[in-house]
Amino acid sequence: MAQVTISRPTTYRAAIIGTGFMGRVHSHAIAVAGGSVAGIAGSTPERAREAAEALRAEAVFDDLGALIDAADVVHVCVPNHLHAPIALAAIAAGKHVVCEKPLATDVAAAAAMTEAAADAGVVAAVPFVYRFHPMVREARARVAAGQVGRLTLAHGSYLQDWLLRPGDDNWRVDADKGGALRAFGDIGSHWCDLLEFVTGDRITAVNAQLATANRRRSGRDVSTEDIVTLQFTTAAGMIGSTVVSQVSAGRKNRLLLEISGTEATLAFDQERPETLWVGGREGNADLMRDPEHLSPDAARLATVPAGHAQGYQDCFNAFVADTRAAIAGAAPDGLPVFADGLRAARIAAAVEASARTRDWAEVDR
Repeated sequence: MAQVTISRPTTYRAAIIGTGFMGRVHSHAIAVAGGSVAGIAGSTPERAREAAEALRAEAVFDDLGALIDAADVVHVCVPNHLHAPIALAAIAAGKHVVCEKPLATDVAAAAAMTEAAADAGVVAAVPFVYRFHPMVREARARVAAGQVGRLTLAHGSYLQDWLLRPGDDNWRVDADKGGALRAFGDIGSHWCDLLEFVTGDRITAVNAQLATANRRRSGRDVSTEDIVTLQFTTAAGMIGSTVVSQVSAGRKNRLLLEISGTEATLAFDQERPETLWVGGREGNADLMRDPEHLSPDAARLATVPAGHAQGYQDCFNAFVADTRAAIAGAAPDGLPVFADGLRAARIAAAVEASARTRDWAEVDR
C-alpha cells in the first residue's frame, strides 16, 4: 500500500475574537507573520465593525461558529471567563488556537482545554511572549550551558501602576470575569513562566500573601488582589521570591528576573530589554543585544541590528511566526502551548491555597 502523507495547512487565515487592545496586537503580529485576518467578532456587532479596519479584518461576523469555520486558526482575545468555551468550540471544529492568558479561570477548565487540543492534534498556543525577548533566550542558553553554575537563588518582580487609583477600573478586577486571582493571573503568571523557561526548573511549593490596596473601585466592592508577595522552592533546590503589583506608582511594566548560581548571576529587566546583566566575582557587564555575539536561538529573534531597539510587539510577532511554523509542521523551540497555560493555572491554584491557609502549598504536578 502506498504511504499517504497528510500535510498541515501552510496558510494562516486567522479569526480574531475580541477587538480590544490585545486584538490589535494579535492582528499586527498576524500581518507580520504573513497571515491574514479572515474575520473578527467583538462584544457587540457595532464594536466589531468599528474595529474592522484597525484589525485588518476581511469581514465581521455576528455568528461565532461561522467565524471559526472561516479560519485556519482562532485567536481568543476575550475576557478570561470566555476563553474555555470559545477555545473548545474551535478545537472541536479542528482549528488551531491561540488563546490569551490566563488560559482559564480554574485548573479544571485549563486541563480540559489542554487535553482537547492534544486529542485533536491541533496547535494550541498561549502568549507567554516575554520568552521571545532575545536577551531572555540568551539567559536561557547560558543557564543550559552551565555558565551560571548550579542554580541557588531566583528573585524579582512584576510591577505596574495602571490600577493605582480607586477610579482605575477594568473587567479583570471582577472575579467572575477575570478569575479569583487578578494580579497573579494577569502578570504573576508571566513571571513564573519566565523563571521556569529560563532555568528549566519547576516551582514545587509556594508561600503567598495577597493584598487589595483599593477595596472599592468605581463605587463597587473589589475582592481580587492588587499585590502578591511570593516565596517559592523548586525541584532542583533553588529558593526565591517575587513581588507582583498593579499599584506601584511609576512602574509601567517592570518585569525583573534575576537568577544566581555558583558561578554567575543573570538579570533581565523588561523595561530595559536590549541588555542582559551578567554578574561575576571578577566583574560585571551589560551584554547588548548584538546578534553577532549571541547564542543561535537569541540571534534568531534579534531581527534588527544592535542599537535598534526591539520591544513587546516584536516579541508578539515572533510568537505568532513560531505558531505559524508549528502549524506548518515545524517544532520551534520554546513555543508556549496550552500545557504551559495549564502549568500556570496549577501554580495560581497553589498561590490561592497558600494565601487562604497562610501556609506553604504544594504545586500540583
